[in-house]
Amino acid sequence: MLATIIQNILNALQWGSFYALIALGYTLVYGVLTLINFAHGDIFMVGAYIAFFVATFLLTAAGLPGWAALVLVIPLTMILTSAVGVTLERVAYRPLRRKGANRLYVVITALMAGLMLEHGNLALLGASRKAFPAMIPETVYNVGGVSFTNLKLAVILTAILVFVLLHFIVTKTRVGMAMRAISYDKFAVPLMGIPIDTIIVATFVLGSSFAGLAGILFAMSYPVLEPYMGALIGWKAFIAAVVGGIGDIRGAFLGGFLLGAVEILVVAVFPSTFRDLLAFTVLLVILTFKPTGLFGVAKTTKI
Repeated sequence: MLATIIQNILNALQWGSFYALIALGYTLVYGVLTLINFAHGDIFMVGAYIAFFVATFLLTAAGLPGWAALVLVIPLTMILTSAVGVTLERVAYRPLRRKGANRLYVVITALMAGLMLEHGNLALLGASRKAFPAMIPETVYNVGGVSFTNLKLAVILTAILVFVLLHFIVTKTRVGMAMRAISYDKFAVPLMGIPIDTIIVATFVLGSSFAGLAGILFAMSYPVLEPYMGALIGWKAFIAAVVGGIGDIRGAFLGGFLLGAVEILVVAVFPSTFRDLLAFTVLLVILTFKPTGLFGVAKTTKI
């Protein structure tokens, strides 16, 4: 019984890590721009595909061993994925922001940007699934009836380290202070000499690079890629950010793990087909009693 509980906790932490890494991107952009970047789930998909091509090149054309390829794949994927996110901000969101467009148009633009990434992938690479190459051997451990792998532990530890790093950036660095200042009053910030566009770019760099990192870890854990892989997990990560209190990185982090725990608990008790239905129902109940999320603060806004 105890072994089963610990096993489910480990599984929940792994799933929650994926959601938390993606939810951090949602909450960063919303916290700074009050923009729900619905294309963020597809940036996660783009990150997984970038990791696939970089890893394949390093393993085959460059002939690197798996561990060396992984050392290079992680930073290269994060950099290239953040470039995609920054390009999206520069091409799709910044023109609307400078024109003072209604937030409804920005939301529609974000939805369209996500669809363009999905169908652009489908048009360029086809609908066939791609097998992600194995870069490191997966070792299975069994302790007291609880089985886990080195990869599962790496996913969980990476999510925790990313949260600690992001919390440090937001609370202790000048960029983080500028991000918080913009979230409070984006009209007064330029008067203080803070380059608002630069801070917004930094926000997209951080959020997109975390999505790229999530893409690597997900592809290594479940090595089958397809163009629509970011749609459902992106929506779930968005819901996790909302449940945690979108705009607060603590809420996004805990919301991701909460969603992962609910899903694993449902699968442990009910047939797996009930997972999404019951998980979303539980989260809906939470939002009914706490509409601003666990860490959210009520604001008067409209879309």
